[in-house]
Amino acid sequence: MKYALLLCVPFLLCAAISSASEPNALRNRILRDTTIQGYPCAKGDAWFYPDGSLNQCTLSRSAALGDLPVPRGSVVEFWPNGAAHYLMLQRPAPLAGYKIRGGTRLGLSRGATTSFYSTGELHSFYLASSENVQGVPCRGGSWNTFTDLEGGENLVEFYRDGKLESCKLGRDYAGFRAGQRITLPHLTLASDDKSLPAQ
Repeated sequence: MKYALLLCVPFLLCAAISSASEPNALRNRILRDTTIQGYPCAKGDAWFYPDGSLNQCTLSRSAALGDLPVPRGSVVEFWPNGAAHYLMLQRPAPLAGYKIRGGTRLGLSRGATTSFYSTGELHSFYLASSENVQGVPCRGGSWNTFTDLEGGENLVEFYRDGKLESCKLGRDYAGFRAGQRITLPHLTLASDDKSLPAQ
C-alpha cells in the first residue's frame, strides 16, 4: 500500500501540471464565474503560477486587455507580472481596428494566437483575411500547412511603439511580390527568400 501511494503522488502532480502552457502552472477548477486579479474568469479550469497569481483563464464576459476590448469566451494567458501574454479568440473578432482570426464552430484555434509584450503592448496577431495594416497590404490566414507551408509567415508583427514591424504581403507592394514577408521600416525581406522584387 505504501508503494502504491508513492507511485500515485507523482502521477497526480504531473496530471495537474501537464495541460498548462507555463510549465510550473497549477490547474484549479473554478466553481462559478469569478473575477481574479481584475479579469472575469469563467467557471471551469484556470491556471495559476506557483505564487498564486493568474496564469490563464477563459473570460466569462467581455473585458479589456489594456485599451483593447476582448470578447467573452476568449482564453487569456498572462505573464508572471500580470500583463496579457497570449489571447485566443473564440471566433474572429475586431481587435485594434483589424479583424483578427479566431476559432471556428469546432472550437478555439490555438494556433491563431494574439501575443503581447510583457509590458502590455500588442506584439502580433493573425488577420482573419488579407487587409491593409498601416497602409501595407498584409496577408491574412493562419499558419496551418494549407495556407502557410513555411509556418508562421502569415503572422503580423508590431514594434513596441505600435508601428508595423513585419508581415507577409497579400499583394505586390513597394517593389516586393505578394507572398514575400517584409520587415519595416526599411522594407527588407524578412527571410532568406531569394526571389526578386516585382518589376
